[in-house]
Amino acid sequence: MSEFFKQLAIQRWDDHRYYHHSRVNQSLHLISAISFVVAYACLLVDPALAALIAWLVSMTTRQAGHFFFEPKGYDHVNRATHEHKEDIKVGYNLQRKVVLLSIWGASPLLLLIDPTLGGWLQPHSDLLGFVHNTGWIWLAIGVGGLLFRTVHLFFIKDVMHGLVWMTKILTDPFHDIYLYYKAPLALMRGEWIEPRQSMRGSH
Repeated sequence: MSEFFKQLAIQRWDDHRYYHHSRVNQSLHLISAISFVVAYACLLVDPALAALIAWLVSMTTRQAGHFFFEPKGYDHVNRATHEHKEDIKVGYNLQRKVVLLSIWGASPLLLLIDPTLGGWLQPHSDLLGFVHNTGWIWLAIGVGGLLFRTVHLFFIKDVMHGLVWMTKILTDPFHDIYLYYKAPLALMRGEWIEPRQSMRGSH
């Protein structure tokens, strides 16, 4: 177990030092993390609603931070190019995220083709029903995306890496709140990029 938690700390540290320089990105991650915690609570009551919150609020704010605000030039702090960081990314890099988000965005069209989705869903009779059934599809995509990359890591890395990454993803909301709760205040002071010294090898 000690090795598991060591690898978890390494993955968390690499994610922070490589991909969260921007205070805007950090602030958006804070919003994302809080809404993910709300979504986790909703899982116990209405899983489809939880998926709607997770994708429409949590994922959109989270990915907007990465796509639009995080610097993509040479990382002088970590002495790494953006391309290098994308190549070594354990989870979903930007290219993989585009594929996942495209599947997510197009998936409600399935309900127009088959409202029951092969008998899996009760057919919707109004817009609210359509939205609720969309939530079920998005829940399946979220779980499927998590499991797919976890099992993929089993083969391209090892089982430990896959399980560590899955644990990291599931616990990221709580960890992000701890890491980035001060980011909005820093942003209000006009601090767009977190000041950092060399972060290589520190965790």
